[in-house]
Amino acid sequence: MSSLVARRRHPAAIAIVLLLGLIITGGLYAAFAPKNADAASSSTQAASAGHKLFLSNCATCHGLDGAGGDGGPSLVGVGAAAVDFQVGTGRMPLANPGVQAERGTPQFDNKETSQLAAYVATLGEGPSVPSSSLTSGGGDIAKGGELFRVNCAMCHNFAGSGGALTRGKFAPNLMDVSGKHIYEAMLTGPQSMPVFNNSNLTPQDKKDIVSFLQNVKAESSPGGWSMGNLGPVPEGLFAWTIGIGMLILIAVWLGKKAA
Repeated sequence: MSSLVARRRHPAAIAIVLLLGLIITGGLYAAFAPKNADAASSSTQAASAGHKLFLSNCATCHGLDGAGGDGGPSLVGVGAAAVDFQVGTGRMPLANPGVQAERGTPQFDNKETSQLAAYVATLGEGPSVPSSSLTSGGGDIAKGGELFRVNCAMCHNFAGSGGALTRGKFAPNLMDVSGKHIYEAMLTGPQSMPVFNNSNLTPQDKKDIVSFLQNVKAESSPGGWSMGNLGPVPEGLFAWTIGIGMLILIAVWLGKKAA
């Protein structure tokens, strides 16, 4: 037993432990360092490709360096999320100037959109594209509904069906909008929409709102025909024009039959 203890306390043991530590540290560095380098290189390449796309398609309005011009605002500090929303929903490049950029067919595929977003992100710090864990649902639907009614329903309707604003503008229907673009809209505040940063609505709050809207889209209407969830005005108009109109026709028909 004493000989075993002596061997354990041999001075060479310290050197062996240090050597093993260096080997483990070097192995971990070799395993992870190339991946970080590859990620940085990939991001640089994406930004470089996005710069070329920007010069060809966006610089006319936003300036060669993205600082803005007569035809468009500065993009410095808007972040990748704003580009992903505007380009991904087909609002940009803007086809025709107007009071509001309307949703259209995207002119760039997902890869090109990501490249443009990567380039604009280099112009200044801004909101990044949210992860799928925040935009694919799974949040608190009840809380999301409450937050939506407090912060969004006055423009987008209680069920996200959209509504009219002033001077020809409008809040769009949210039923055919992806969770990612809804989250990005809250994060960046496009058009007349205010910005809901993480101080106004936390990432979890935004996730709950996205989950609520996805649930509204998927749920059935137990009361029958929902009429697009447009609210009491079109429902009342339907009752007056169709319902009462039919009653008048029936009354006229019964009067003629009695005569």
